[in-house]
Amino acid sequence: MDIVKKIGFVLLGLFIVLNWGLLMAGIMRKIIARVSMRRGIKIFQPYINLIKNYSIRSQLTHGIMFYLGPVFRLSGGVGIFLFMPMIYGSDIWNNFSFTGDLILIAYFMFFGMLGMALGAGEGGHPYSAIGISRGLAQFTAIELPLTLAILSIAIQYQSLSITEIVAAQQGSILNWTLFTNPLATGAAMISFLGAMGHSPFNVVMAPQENPVGPPTEYHGTFLGVLQTNRAILHVVEAVLYMNLFFGGANNWIELIVKTFFIYFWSVFVGMVFPRFRVDQSIPWLLKLPVLIGVAAIIVFIV
Repeated sequence: MDIVKKIGFVLLGLFIVLNWGLLMAGIMRKIIARVSMRRGIKIFQPYINLIKNYSIRSQLTHGIMFYLGPVFRLSGGVGIFLFMPMIYGSDIWNNFSFTGDLILIAYFMFFGMLGMALGAGEGGHPYSAIGISRGLAQFTAIELPLTLAILSIAIQYQSLSITEIVAAQQGSILNWTLFTNPLATGAAMISFLGAMGHSPFNVVMAPQENPVGPPTEYHGTFLGVLQTNRAILHVVEAVLYMNLFFGGANNWIELIVKTFFIYFWSVFVGMVFPRFRVDQSIPWLLKLPVLIGVAAIIVFIV
């Protein structure tokens, strides 16, 4: 019965995360529209899009791997959630976290991208390989400063357990990694910009360049699966950054507020800076953020 109860609360937490991700997507698009002097969509439009796509069946056939791509992508987002402690000090909302869960979550972050690459490889579009090369190259560049930041805080707290890292930040806002290790926080927050896919790092979708990409190649239920993952992934990645650098959350209200502002950071930067070209974004990510991440490690080694 304890296992059944645990699974029930995990599913409830996933439901809360999905709904918060959909609401946050609508709120952010509304903010972007207002900044651009437009009316924008309704806040609940992501729900309408999701229901519409799940009600449509695709008649195209590109091979089994093409349809497994969205499944792998969703597995990456759900996998991160399953091993992510959501609320500090709560056994109910701790999910299936364990000692060393930070390493597993780092693997899951790349798992979904690899699955999408395999799926796009079987697509019918002649330029799918361009999207694959863009996505994998940039995501590798994004992961490098984040990995350096994770190594820095692992050295700082002598732990790879997210729960223990959050515990070390309790007591005062000055105990947050933001203040105790600003270099690692800076490298990770720059990496976060690329992970969210907003300007200046939205080179995969490239909306100003060509009308292609997963929303064009995938339709119906498969596009609905991708939209479901996008809602979950944005929240759980924001929760990861909240746990590592901003003291975690002691309740759902605190989690919602902190994840909103963490995600808003990427939206704000995206509204200010135009999109990089591929030959600009990857070298940029491999310079300043990597140097900051290396410096963060050196500070705690020395």
